[in-house]
Amino acid sequence: MLHKWKFYSVITIIVLVITTSFKRYEFEPMAGFHLQPGEVLEYQVPSLEEKNYVNFDIPFTGKSFAGFKQALAFKESQGSYKKVNSLGYLGKYQFGKGTLQTIGVRDSLRFMNSPRLQEKSFEALLAINKHELRNEIQKYVGKEIRGVVVTESGILAAAHLGGAGSVKKFLKSNGRRGIKDAYGTSILSYMDKFGGYDTSIIEAKEKVRVKY
Repeated sequence: MLHKWKFYSVITIIVLVITTSFKRYEFEPMAGFHLQPGEVLEYQVPSLEEKNYVNFDIPFTGKSFAGFKQALAFKESQGSYKKVNSLGYLGKYQFGKGTLQTIGVRDSLRFMNSPRLQEKSFEALLAINKHELRNEIQKYVGKEIRGVVVTESGILAAAHLGGAGSVKKFLKSNGRRGIKDAYGTSILSYMDKFGGYDTSIIEAKEKVRVKY
């Protein structure tokens, strides 16, 4: 009987030691940091180097030139270098073959397989449009047309959508001449959506040929 009492006493002591050795923690709920089922966090890390954004396929929310490129690319193709739309426009920034030829790019397959070439082509077209629209930029930037404040980046984005000539007609009519692309996207909407970015890094040039 004595031996049984000792045995159960030892067992009881061991159980008490084990259960009291664990410390209780209270978890404080952090509102705003909870993920829903299937949700994924994505972090964006800004950089001072423009080249670091060449393959950055989600929109950068700042107003830098890198931000302008990525925001426009996301609208055009969701940032995909391999995108070809139903009208045959190519790549991350949705170039037409005719436009590519004006900047010296004649090999569409090579263009589609080269992110670097696509980035260089986009900047070349910006430089040409900036030269073509230099008078309009000087005259209209800061003015309001149909509730939208005109900015240089907005003008350049609109030119990317519809061409420099269409932007000239739109501005000259003070917005009364509504111009849209084949999918129904208006020049005014691009001028609004992509306004206020810093495109001063682009130097206006009459002619640009992209070097492979």
